[in-house]
Amino acid sequence: MSKPEELNKILLKLQSSTNDFEASAIISEDGLIIAHILPQGLSETQIAAMSAAMMSMGVRTSEELKRGKLQQLFLRGENGHVVITQSGPHSVLLTLTREEAKLGLVFLSMSRAAEEIEKVLSTF
Repeated sequence: MSKPEELNKILLKLQSSTNDFEASAIISEDGLIIAHILPQGLSETQIAAMSAAMMSMGVRTSEELKRGKLQQLFLRGENGHVVITQSGPHSVLLTLTREEAKLGLVFLSMSRAAEEIEKVLSTF
């Protein structure tokens, strides 16, 4: 199985772990989409660029405020959540969840997926 196929399989497994996930993507620190499961109408280019910018600002904020290494960004909107977590030294995992999502399960599922993604990407 190719690396892109492995990454897409991880995203499919993540999204099937709970119906709380609406979309997911693996994004490079440069703001490029590596793999994704996004609904039509969302610009993968914009999502990738915004995610990379948010992580960059989050890392800097966490460092400046002496909070240690950034683990996760969480954005709560009236229509759901955006959760971004590191998935290796040069990539992040982004998910969009329903408003009623069980966040403990979301965080656990994302953590497991991020570990798998890191293993796949480390062999590139």
